[in-house]
Amino acid sequence: MTDAATMAGLDPATLADVLRLAGSPGFDRIQDQIRRTGGCTDPIRLTGSTVTRDATTGQVLHSYSTDTEPGGVLRVACGNRRASRCPACAWTYAGDTYHLIRAGLVGDPAKGTPETIRDHPRVFATLTAPSFGPVHNRPGNRPCRCGTRHAEDAPELGTPLDPDAYDYAGAVLWNNHASELWRYFTIYLRREIAKRAGLTQKAAREQSRVSFGKVAEYQKRGAVHFHAVIRFDGPAGPDDPPPAWATLDLLTDAIHAAAARVEVDVPPSGDQPARTLRWGTQLDVRPIRAFGDGEDITEQAVASYVAKYATKAAETTGTVDRRIGNKEALVLLDVPEHPARLIAACLDLHPLYPDRKLRDWAHMLGFRGHFSTKSRRYSTTLGELRQARADYRAAQQRAALGLPDPDDEEATTLTLAHWAYAGHGHTPGESWLAANIRRDIQHNRDTAREELPALLDLEGAAA
Repeated sequence: MTDAATMAGLDPATLADVLRLAGSPGFDRIQDQIRRTGGCTDPIRLTGSTVTRDATTGQVLHSYSTDTEPGGVLRVACGNRRASRCPACAWTYAGDTYHLIRAGLVGDPAKGTPETIRDHPRVFATLTAPSFGPVHNRPGNRPCRCGTRHAEDAPELGTPLDPDAYDYAGAVLWNNHASELWRYFTIYLRREIAKRAGLTQKAAREQSRVSFGKVAEYQKRGAVHFHAVIRFDGPAGPDDPPPAWATLDLLTDAIHAAAARVEVDVPPSGDQPARTLRWGTQLDVRPIRAFGDGEDITEQAVASYVAKYATKAAETTGTVDRRIGNKEALVLLDVPEHPARLIAACLDLHPLYPDRKLRDWAHMLGFRGHFSTKSRRYSTTLGELRQARADYRAAQQRAALGLPDPDDEEATTLTLAHWAYAGHGHTPGESWLAANIRRDIQHNRDTAREELPALLDLEGAAA
């Protein structure tokens, strides 16, 4: 347990609960449960039991019940992807996203993508929102339009130079329709590819496939933009080499042309005019290489970048990570002026566009799409990665208990389980304990990461 000096800064209620936990007979088991969740901030509490029997003889091979656990509950990780809600589960989600994106870049036969995928043309594309008014920024070595050279962490970055002239309604409506802009982009991309290949769309589909994995990120101004890995495959997917005409240059040109074609019309309503939403002019498309090569970016960098933003959302702009029902809450929550105006715009526009559910997504500044998505054949899925992890842990548990593998043809075991939801969260003392366990786990990870290059150097020297 952490020393008394660290505990001295706790508030009386938390300190009292920590001391209660430390003196309880089940303290070691509580620590073990929290450690198994990785220090989850808001674990799910379950009650129930499992019984494993020999299906032939009826003999009980193993049984477990939460009746024997401290408090009569089992804690399992919440699984929330948001780093602002649960850093522990967000770390796991980011790791899964990293492996999903990486598998589609370098190949991983165990995850359904061959290593020959590295030879397929692929790019890292960033599609942004248009301007809704000038904002404070850092334009290279030049000062901002306001005349100031802002620091990298200046709080005014991304905020409007003139808030009263900024198009807040246009900004949140653009966020709200961003997923449709992406959908139309993927449709037009396939059409532009066929056009440049001199083929019909049907013939292009029969000869090639476009696969992608993307993540959404908020800019400081509160506008969503998308980072995407876009790859050429053969008609059967990653196992199939693309045709000779499916080149990197053709893919790059088609992306630019498709992005320029996309338009989503928003009808007028109330005091709001009709709008035609488009992508911004800042479109970046860069080749992905196995290794660094001048302006090109590497597979490792792309996978790490996408994973980093898979756990972040609008709270990076100063808003909150839960729904806001009215404008009065903005004052109580101390939301900064710019995101507060974006949220207020969502609430004001909701009656005008009720089908867009702007009130429900006001805390997301209007955005209502998935933060990370992929095409069907890009690589593995998050579900498959989670299942592989669960199967691995189950195999470890069976080995520790001496139970047979259920996939073994000679195994005749039958497991009956019953679980019920019993709440979520920690007591104040458990929250403090989870935070310390999470910190220790992170420290161990950081240490291992720092030591890895040295170990590789030693192995190379020994060879």
